[in-house]
Amino acid sequence: MDWIIEVFTQQTFIQAVLVVSLICAVGLALGKIRIFGVSLGSTFVFFTGIIIGHIGLSVNHDMLTVLQNFGLILYIYALGLQVGPGFFSAFKKGGFRLNTLGLMLIVTGTLMMLAIHRVCGISLPDMMGLFCGAVTNTPMLGAAQQALLQTDPDNIAGANNMAMACATGYPFGLVGMVLCVAILQKTSFHRRPLKKTRNTSDNTFISEYKVNNPAIFGRSIQDIRNMAECQFVISRIWKDGKVIIPTGESIIEENEHILVISGKKDTETISALFGPQENVDWNKEDINWNAIDSQLVSRKILVTKSEINGTKLGDLRLRNSFGINITRVNRAGIDLLPSRALRLQLGDRLTIVGEERAIENAGRILGNEAKQLRTPNLTSVFIGIVLGLLLGCIPFALPGISMPVKLGIAGGPIIVGILMGAFGPRFHIATYMSQSANLMLRQLGLTIYLAGLGLSAGNGFFDTVFSMQGLEWILISTSLAVVPVLVVGFFASKIFKTDYAKNVGMLCGSMANPIALNYANSTVEGDEPAVAYATVYPITIFLRVISAQIIMLVL
Repeated sequence: MDWIIEVFTQQTFIQAVLVVSLICAVGLALGKIRIFGVSLGSTFVFFTGIIIGHIGLSVNHDMLTVLQNFGLILYIYALGLQVGPGFFSAFKKGGFRLNTLGLMLIVTGTLMMLAIHRVCGISLPDMMGLFCGAVTNTPMLGAAQQALLQTDPDNIAGANNMAMACATGYPFGLVGMVLCVAILQKTSFHRRPLKKTRNTSDNTFISEYKVNNPAIFGRSIQDIRNMAECQFVISRIWKDGKVIIPTGESIIEENEHILVISGKKDTETISALFGPQENVDWNKEDINWNAIDSQLVSRKILVTKSEINGTKLGDLRLRNSFGINITRVNRAGIDLLPSRALRLQLGDRLTIVGEERAIENAGRILGNEAKQLRTPNLTSVFIGIVLGLLLGCIPFALPGISMPVKLGIAGGPIIVGILMGAFGPRFHIATYMSQSANLMLRQLGLTIYLAGLGLSAGNGFFDTVFSMQGLEWILISTSLAVVPVLVVGFFASKIFKTDYAKNVGMLCGSMANPIALNYANSTVEGDEPAVAYATVYPITIFLRVISAQIIMLVL
């Protein structure tokens, strides 16, 4: 049995991988345990690493650093790739208000953290660790540690103390956010009953209109689009008792019935353009579109050909070539309006209406081979990581700062990941990755990172927590988790008149707290908290990672 002891104690590469893998396996298994209906998931790997480190098991520092940092890079880049497609659109219209409130929460919490740092005399690394724990944001912790080591490469103890402080504050960040949601639920003045809706985006809404506007009689659909102030798609025309799949050259005549797909907010504008809206709810799940005309069918076609990636929908001329109509484009679970300017991406799922043979011909152009999407585009992943690391190494000179600032291994990859996810298809870069593949990459990176992080912070953790300093840290982290959230939550409710569902979703997203989101979803009907969470999450996670680095470098 001596060989087993030797394998776990001799600091070799095998021992490093073995210990980290063991921590990951045990932590993930324990993370499934629910206490009062709440489970920590992969976060339990962090605390498992702390326990293993506390009992004295250690690995070679350089090997652990490589594993831990590579895990962080994988997680950060995959996260950027995931949020990239919706990152810039999150600033539009209603998203702008929610993201403004999210930014307010970040600023409020940061100012409170810096004030406590000045008043209580707690070191900035410890204070930043408590802040990262309070907002339950381990990527932010990784960015802060890298910034600290960038300015002081020998300050390993400071980086470990930062992780220890984060571990102390993390549980109270989780509980504090749930407490805030419960308080806002009881005190919100802008709470309205929500009805359960379909799992579709507000970007698409189907309505039927009767044409009675003389200004458009005899005009083609393309001419009407050019004179309209909003985007829409005419899916079908009921003319002389027949169903017609229109093209851009189709002429609209008086008293025709048309089926229009548009944004829900644009229905009044479209009604003014065409005529009165008919009292038929075409958005119900039980509507059988195929029953409208036996010759027409509705099929979902996948974009799987790499040469189509980044191509504008209008450039394919599918409607004119095959006599079909594209009614929806679903991308990562979100329905998009199929305008001519929409650039298709690998993995897009197009809903096409037309004759069976015509849809099959269009499918050959688009690919429609699901097996082509099962293999992740690893080339673009590693190219993105290379570009992200190179960007992170570029020194930026900022006014008033003596030494140049670098984005590091956290800031560089997340920026490149966001840009690749948002604009990669425009340059015909195949960045598509299935949701399961992206989740696998993120979870793998995060789990390895948390295991190494906990192992580094384990030595002396419990001695610190069960002391007066530990009590002080608990009080501070709880305050950082509760006070800024309640301040911004009440402000959003009373000043911005934000209803409760959107308010708590925004707060959970800004705090990167899915556990609190699950609780918030249980307090309302519908998915508005989840939608608000997704609206602010990409921008706030980016801002927290970058702000942590700037604070550690500047102060």
